[in-house]
Amino acid sequence: MLSRITQSPLVRVNARYGAIAGVLCTGFVISMFYMGKHPFLISPLIDFRIFLFALLLYFSLKELRDYYLGGFLYFWQGTAASFIFLAAASMFASAGIALFATLEPMFLTEYIKLFTDQIRNLSLEQTEQIGKDVLEQNLQQLPTTTIGNLAS
Repeated sequence: MLSRITQSPLVRVNARYGAIAGVLCTGFVISMFYMGKHPFLISPLIDFRIFLFALLLYFSLKELRDYYLGGFLYFWQGTAASFIFLAAASMFASAGIALFATLEPMFLTEYIKLFTDQIRNLSLEQTEQIGKDVLEQNLQQLPTTTIGNLAS
């Protein structure tokens, strides 16, 4: 029963595209780190991974619809396929980031240092907008950040 589910095109196609997205995201994180900009300190509004996920999800749903479902894709199929895609991409990306952070210890220490500097250099207006107590809480929890926190 389980092998029938995992061999269905709904799972197989979207897991493959999710794996591609996860590997590309890991490559993006590694390349940004070595280019001098820590990837976890980039604004989410300009993050390349959002465009990457949207593009690969589009192609995975298109392949599923055109080649396996006879040109029809129901809402539940698209929702399930998107969930499988995102689950596979998340697992591959977090495993890749955890492996990289284990092999490159500067990844975690650089993140803690840069994020601490970034919080301390916020303007008074930004500090009031976020909240002084929230910033203090983040500064206290920052030294206990682990590789697992970054990977998740």
